Amino acid sequence: MILQTPEQKMTDPTLVRVSHDGPVATVTIDRQKKLNALNPDVIRELGHAFEGLRSDDEIRGVILTGAGDKAFVAGADIGVLARMEPIEGVEVSRQGQSVLRAIETFPKPVLAAVGGYALGGGCELAIACHLRIASENARFGLPEVGLGIIPGYGGTVRMARLVGLGRALELTLTGEMIDAQRAEALGLVNGVVPRDELMERARELMDKIVKNGPVAINKALESVYHALDAGTEDALRHESSLFGLLAATDDMKEGMTAFMDKRKPEFKGK
Repeated sequence: MILQTPEQKMTDPTLVRVSHDGPVATVTIDRQKKLNALNPDVIRELGHAFEGLRSDDEIRGVILTGAGDKAFVAGADIGVLARMEPIEGVEVSRQGQSVLRAIETFPKPVLAAVGGYALGGGCELAIACHLRIASENARFGLPEVGLGIIPGYGGTVRMARLVGLGRALELTLTGEMIDAQRAEALGLVNGVVPRDELMERARELMDKIVKNGPVAINKALESVYHALDAGTEDALRHESSLFGLLAATDDMKEGMTAFMDKRKPEFKGK
């Protein structure tokens, strides 16, 4: 949860900026003087940004990043956390968990473009996204135990699902920071690219995703995440239900017809 202290239409810039470029939105956390550290205002604005994008039918994918070259999100604001009492601590944790859970369950793919530090809450935010691409200077870590607390935005839950129990415990209990190459080797990120190519490469990956059927992408996300919390038989039944549901969509008919006609499909998200 913590650590250290081509034409686009833009919303009014605040701590979280949202830009639209065709079917892809970019959400940028912009609090550079604090290395984009999370505080209650950032958490609230982040939640509002994704709430707005959820109902925007023009948007098929989201790239989440941090402003500047030094950090994705360097953690949560220690000045705020240091004053917490127990009840307030629960509330802070639940507020952060709620927003990160909304990102994890977002019906469109969310890709974290991690440039620089992703520590504590920043690391937790990155692993709440569906995919992650990191710059060569990126650094990841869950250093909370060194401050006498634990990750509180879902880090103790999601890290083991990504990298396995042993590696997750090592990262969580030592609080050590790892570089982008180690993160890739552990399966924490999907790729590592030069810093000046980060956003371009993130967009290339997202473009590969959003060209596919949007309803199918949504149901694929739903099936995968449902399976994380379900038994095998339940997960298989749910997959079959979604598979059958997609057979009734216009996108399925368009995809199959385009394949047989040897042309690119024109999906409508219906």
